[in-house]
Amino acid sequence: MRIQNGNYPSALQVQDQFLNQNVQNTPNSVDAKSISFQDILKAKTAGEAMMHAGSTLKFSKHAANRLADRQITLSDSQIARLSDGTRRAGAKGIQESLVLMDQLAFIVNVPSATVITAMDQTETNENVFTNIDGAVII
Repeated sequence: MRIQNGNYPSALQVQDQFLNQNVQNTPNSVDAKSISFQDILKAKTAGEAMMHAGSTLKFSKHAANRLADRQITLSDSQIARLSDGTRRAGAKGIQESLVLMDQLAFIVNVPSATVITAMDQTETNENVFTNIDGAVII
């Protein structure tokens, strides 16, 4: 930006210079003018519907302790199936899901892909689960 003879450019005159400079200096950036709000919204909602397709399932401290206390070890295949069940629950709009798999029951917070608690069939003798809004059986 040059100032000549005491004439200062207006904000409108220099906005493109600074906006384009910021976009060009950002790694992996896309020209802001080429993406519409609708495109961003679609991408965001599609990402939520397909959530956890490639992400790692997390276990809360409580769930990890429950698994360790009961000497339950999950194989990579079981974790992949549990993650798939979480993804399927998310696709249906479930927030707190019961996932039943291989004589095991998991309560999963779907938006955060976090297993809240885990139990085996000996603990599910009452067959009553609270604070869930959906279930996935795999």
